[in-house]
Amino acid sequence: MKWWSWLPLRWVIRKAATSQGFLDPLEILGRLRGLAQPSEVGEPIELLRAGVVFHARGLINSKVIQHNLDWVWPYWVERQYDPHDRAFLPRAFSVTHVNLTHRNWTAIGYPDLEGLPIVDPRGLLTPFLDGWSLDAWVLSEDGRRLFPSRAIESTQEYDLDGGVAVVTRTESEELTLTCRATVIEEAGEAVCHLTVQAVDRRGGRARLVLGVRPQNPEGVSFVSDIALESGGTHWRIDGKPSVHLDRAPEHHHVSTYSEGDVLFKLATDGQETDVHCPVGLASAAASWDIVGEGDIEARIPLHETVSASLKGDAWAAERAAASRLECPDPHYRFLYNAAITSLVLHSPGDAYPGPSTYKRFWFRDAAFIVNALLSVGLEARGRRAIERFFDRQTRFGYFRSQEGEWDSNGEVLWLLDRYRRFSGEPAPAHWRDPIDRAARWITRKCLPESPPTPHAGLLPAGFSAEHLGPNDYYYWDDFWSVAGLRAAADMLEDSDADAAQRCRDSAQRLESAIDRSLASCEQRLGRPAMPAAPYRRLDAGAVGSIVAGYPLQLQDARDPRLVDCADYLIEACFVHDAFFQDMIHSGQNAYLTLQVAQVLLRAGDPRYLALMDAVARLASPTGQWPEAIHPQTGGGCMGDGHHVWAAAEWVLMLRNCFLREEGDSLVLAGGIPGRWLETGEPMSFGPAPTVFGTVSVRIEHADNGCVVISVAADWHASPPALTSALAGYDVVENGTDRLLLAPSADTGGRA
Repeated sequence: MKWWSWLPLRWVIRKAATSQGFLDPLEILGRLRGLAQPSEVGEPIELLRAGVVFHARGLINSKVIQHNLDWVWPYWVERQYDPHDRAFLPRAFSVTHVNLTHRNWTAIGYPDLEGLPIVDPRGLLTPFLDGWSLDAWVLSEDGRRLFPSRAIESTQEYDLDGGVAVVTRTESEELTLTCRATVIEEAGEAVCHLTVQAVDRRGGRARLVLGVRPQNPEGVSFVSDIALESGGTHWRIDGKPSVHLDRAPEHHHVSTYSEGDVLFKLATDGQETDVHCPVGLASAAASWDIVGEGDIEARIPLHETVSASLKGDAWAAERAAASRLECPDPHYRFLYNAAITSLVLHSPGDAYPGPSTYKRFWFRDAAFIVNALLSVGLEARGRRAIERFFDRQTRFGYFRSQEGEWDSNGEVLWLLDRYRRFSGEPAPAHWRDPIDRAARWITRKCLPESPPTPHAGLLPAGFSAEHLGPNDYYYWDDFWSVAGLRAAADMLEDSDADAAQRCRDSAQRLESAIDRSLASCEQRLGRPAMPAAPYRRLDAGAVGSIVAGYPLQLQDARDPRLVDCADYLIEACFVHDAFFQDMIHSGQNAYLTLQVAQVLLRAGDPRYLALMDAVARLASPTGQWPEAIHPQTGGGCMGDGHHVWAAAEWVLMLRNCFLREEGDSLVLAGGIPGRWLETGEPMSFGPAPTVFGTVSVRIEHADNGCVVISVAADWHASPPALTSALAGYDVVENGTDRLLLAPSADTGGRA
């Protein structure tokens, strides 16, 4: 016991608060703990820290933005603070003001670089994490003004031709502004490159303005000092060389917070060169006189060296390594290619679930992201991310990213085995001790099997997947742990048969405990659907329990518990064919919708397609999904605006529509929509790693309305059984590399 543990700290804290008229913080914390199951940990400190930082920004926003609405603010502010807009949110009792309606942005970058600049829906470029931004405007001599963030309409595209660029085009009153942001390699260094082109179709005189803004898609971002140097072609921001202009501006203005937005000074011909703002809200604007049209280029060094192996056409090599999708739907193809790009951008070493809000590590997100990398042929990138997992394992065997999340060990073990099975090789020798220690940790962590409570034998109550609710005995943790123990047994079989058997025994005990617990839930709820935890009613948190069907396949595709769980979720928790997570996220979730779709796909339930189509509709113009989507604005309402778990699920969904493993069989074409077949165009996917070997699938039409599915494969051993689940067709010829399908008598080949 520490010497200070006996001090009356609780009394001191309570007295200090209540003497100043505040509520007793210890009583409040006690009340909060009472709303969750007893747990050895509260909310992970990492999430608490992130939440404090997030709302500290929100508090600053509340003190700055609403008192200065005549400034030019990012797109989300212009919409969320406009009482005529459906994104409007009243603010009277909101202590902090945060982006809750348009959390959308798109990452740009270069393979294997940590830096990920982001671009918001109106072209606002934020080159550095949580930093200042560059914005472009056009001001005509006759009074017309084009501020993209205030424009209701704009077009934006993710240009994947060669590298990765976001192109934003905004028009108003015959003024057009086109901004193109990308990251390129120059002399071995990474550079964010911004080109801006302005056009006045009236042909009059105007000013093209490029501004340094103390803001980004999250709100205020402090800037204290800005100086225009090097003959007017270089901005130094907060003492750092930051922006290089291709030519000196004709006009340059600066402003402090007390003077207001630099916008207010643009009517003058001033040539101010530097500014210091004591409160950190300095802004600057460089402008050029144009007649009819004009352009400007800016270069922002990202202060990262590009590996010699990545010079040249690095993107071509990355994309060539990934499985290729060919299908008649150009939007699906675009979303797939954009998702592959997102996976590459966000796996420079660790796998990150986002470029901004979530540019940090979670095992949970990494499991799905790395599984997607492995599943589409990017094995080297996936292996590199996996090798970094071991540095996060404690000496007791816990793979820790956040304390109190008991799913991580199962996720790591399952993913290690996934890699092993894809490669067709034994687990590397240096994995074996971490595998054994991780499995032992799960076994030790399980609760006693007596007394016979609904949570007996399960993992303890923990924070788990935070979108499932407060601390509880989540089945999500238990299902992952069973899968992890089984994976550990398979990986250790050849090197340590005793350890492998110990893992199998532990998996069986835990699975039996889950079955007993679910049986008690079925009796209590009157239906087999699986709630999130043993004492919960059915609610949106039940989405976590479908992990038993996808991706873990612990339950049969038509297990009544799994089928009824999916039915409940679709009936009670879907909005416009997309899963709406009431808890925490309070928005439509692309990746959770696709997980339900995967369960339906396995079961041969045609409703999977409506869910997949809904996710395609919810994508941004740049092919991205925020973590949660506002059901009214269609913009992001929670999490990162470019969520990579969603991209991973889209890639996995398309892969599994063409080929997926089911036991000892390879199921082909189970998710091909009938409308694709009706075009008569061939379709293909691959080469894609599977547990049986690397496979390419091609689907073509044959005579008499038949369909041919061809398989080109490099099998690890003997070929698996090939089967087709193509709706509306029956297999009439089955070979080792070719299936011939004829229209079913009752459907005529129409699904």
